[in-house]
Amino acid sequence: MSAHVTSVKTYGLVLAALLSLTVITVLAAGVKFGDGSANVIIALVIASIKGSLVALFFMHLRHDKPLYSVIFLSGVAILALFLALCFLDVDSRDNVRPSNPKPVPLAPQYPGKQHAAPK
Repeated sequence: MSAHVTSVKTYGLVLAALLSLTVITVLAAGVKFGDGSANVIIALVIASIKGSLVALFFMHLRHDKPLYSVIFLSGVAILALFLALCFLDVDSRDNVRPSNPKPVPLAPQYPGKQHAAPK
C-alpha cells in the first residue's frame, strides 16, 4: 500500500471551503425560499457538499480504491432517494385539526382545596 501525502495548502483550501459553506448555511437559514421544503432542500444540498469534502479529503476517500467511492456514492444516492420520497409524501397529507380545541385541565385549579363529589 503506497502512502499518499496531501499538502497543507490543500487542507487549508478544504478548510476554507468548509467554513465558507458553513457561513452560506447560516445566511441561507435566515432567508425564506418559497415554501418550507425549499429551505430544507438547500440546507441538505450544502450539507451534502460539506460531507463529501470531508469524506474525500479528511477521510482520504480520494486516494482509496474506486470501489470505496462507489460504495460511498451508492449510500448518498439511496439517502437522496429516501429523502425525495419523504418530501413527496408530505404534500399528500391533510392537516389534522383537533375536534375539541379546549384544553383539558390535567390537575385541579386549586390544589389545596378538595372538590366535592357530584351528587
